[in-house]
Amino acid sequence: MTKPRIMVDGYNLALEKGTGIATYARNLSSQISKMGHKVDLLYGLRRGVGKDKLLAEVNFFDPSTKPLKVGEVVSALSTSWAMPVTARTVPITGKVIARTAQGSLPSHDRILNARNLYRYSQWHFRVFGHFMTTQYEQPAAIAHWTYPLPIKLKGAANIYTIHDLVPLRLPYATLDDKKEFLKTVQTIASKADHIVTVSEVSKRDIVDLLGVDESRVTNTYQAVSLPPAILQRSHDDVATEVSSIFGLENKKYFLFFGAIEPKKNVGRIIEAFLASQVHYPLVIVGQLVWKDAKELRLLGVPSTPAGRKAARDEPPPDPTLTHISRSTQVVRLDYLPLSLLTSVIRCARAVVFPSLYEGFGLPILEAMQLGTAVITGKEGANPEVAGDSAYLVDPYNVGAIAQSLRDMQNDDAMVAHYEALGYRQAELFSPERYEKRLEELYAKLV
Repeated sequence: MTKPRIMVDGYNLALEKGTGIATYARNLSSQISKMGHKVDLLYGLRRGVGKDKLLAEVNFFDPSTKPLKVGEVVSALSTSWAMPVTARTVPITGKVIARTAQGSLPSHDRILNARNLYRYSQWHFRVFGHFMTTQYEQPAAIAHWTYPLPIKLKGAANIYTIHDLVPLRLPYATLDDKKEFLKTVQTIASKADHIVTVSEVSKRDIVDLLGVDESRVTNTYQAVSLPPAILQRSHDDVATEVSSIFGLENKKYFLFFGAIEPKKNVGRIIEAFLASQVHYPLVIVGQLVWKDAKELRLLGVPSTPAGRKAARDEPPPDPTLTHISRSTQVVRLDYLPLSLLTSVIRCARAVVFPSLYEGFGLPILEAMQLGTAVITGKEGANPEVAGDSAYLVDPYNVGAIAQSLRDMQNDDAMVAHYEALGYRQAELFSPERYEKRLEELYAKLV
């Protein structure tokens, strides 16, 4: 029996540095391709697909963007209110040398693009109060939107992944327009063919806060799937790389990686590190995505490593803050490509991830799969995902986080214990288990 064609949106895949949801979309697309489904990736890039095939291919790999003009939005809305927006196939011929960019593309059979599709859909929803419709030739039977987007595919079963309801549970921890977010997820709750989520905690939130019947929500969890080339590298090679590039000793530093925003609890991590008096350094890898630098206030100065200039968008030091010298050994890196990030994770003494709330908490399992011990929090989905394979702390208790750092620094047996347990825990979220849950999901819809 022929398996149904599935469309996956490219909303987050188009971001230059990616997000956790981009990782989710990439893993989802690759997994359903391995399951034998044809996969369409639907993008909404700045430039549309015209008659010139070479230019269409060039435009797809051109990362340059321009701000939307009022006239463009008005023109788009004058069409989208009356008829579906048409996406067109992007011809990928190989004439554009794009090996680096193609390496970040998930498995697919077709790539489609409609000019500014997702940005226009948000304006369409604000103006008309209902989801925008899109269409394309020989459409997929199932449209799997990996984020709560105000858009649907004509003629398909439209399912939406709601990773979490953090904007509603912790409204002070996100920059979302809460009214618009609530209206979007409420519309999904009433109109979607099905809702997907990634933990039992998130499923309970969706049922309780949005009033959705449990039968209309499926928890598929997520898969932990890092490239074999990364997993097969010898630890000695990885340790040499990390030492040569960053000057960090193998298993002699703590690591946080992720977006620097309130729910990630970076401020308390830094405070706990300073209070713990451990002598191993703390490495923070992540972009500052919040509106100010309060999460980094205890650093007192832009915390870029020696020898690297601060990025242009890094906030200047606040003169009212206590100055913390570099002898505290806090190293901050804005961004690392996956190959380097996984090396830094593998060589860490422990990954410190006591976030305030997560719909899933992918960094926990990524660290575990790479054989690194994890310190995480007792809130949200973190304990559900980590099980008894991580050192669990109250994320609001700075003293408890500080004690976990001291324990992990001073007890080699404890570190080895959590490394072994974590590796086995990650196997519970294997691609094979993920595939079974996805097959059951799609079977309900076709």
